[in-house]
Amino acid sequence: MPYTYAMEFAGLPIHPLIVHVVVVFAPLAGVSGILYAALPSWRWLLRWPLVACAVIAAVAGVLAAQSGFSLEHGRNLQQLASVRTHQHRGSILRWTLLAFLVPVGLSAWFLGGGSPVVSGWGSRDGRTGGLAVGLQVLLVASAVFVLVWVVLTGDSGARAVWGQ
Repeated sequence: MPYTYAMEFAGLPIHPLIVHVVVVFAPLAGVSGILYAALPSWRWLLRWPLVACAVIAAVAGVLAAQSGFSLEHGRNLQQLASVRTHQHRGSILRWTLLAFLVPVGLSAWFLGGGSPVVSGWGSRDGRTGGLAVGLQVLLVASAVFVLVWVVLTGDSGARAVWGQ
C-alpha cells in the first residue's frame, strides 16, 4: 500500500518550516541550559525561557521527523543516500530533544539561585551538594549533545537539498 499522507500547506511541504523552528529553539535551549547550569545568579531569569525553548524544540523535533517522513515517502526520496543520512540523524535528534526535557525539568525544579532584583523576585532556594552538581553536569552534557546533533542534522539536511 503506497504512503499517501502528505504534510503540506498550500501544496508545499511543511518540513522546511518546522525544521527552522528546531534550528532556532534547540540551540537556544542548549545554550540556555549551559548558562543555567554554570551561572546560578542567572537562574531566576533563565528558568522559564529554558523550559519553554526545550519544550518547543522537542515538539518541533517530533513534528519535523513526521513531516520529513511524509516528504521522503511522498516524493520517493528514500533511495538517496544523503536523505537516508539526514533521516537517521533527524531521528537521533528527535529522541535527543525529547530526552533533553528530563534534565531541563529536573534542573528547573531542583536548582535554585539568587536574584539580583532588590525585592528578591525570582530568587529560589534549591538543592545543593552532590545532587545539584550531578544535575548541572547532566544538563551541560545533554545541552552539548543537543547542540552537536542540531549541527550534524542540519548539515546533512543542507547537503541533501543543496548538494556537496
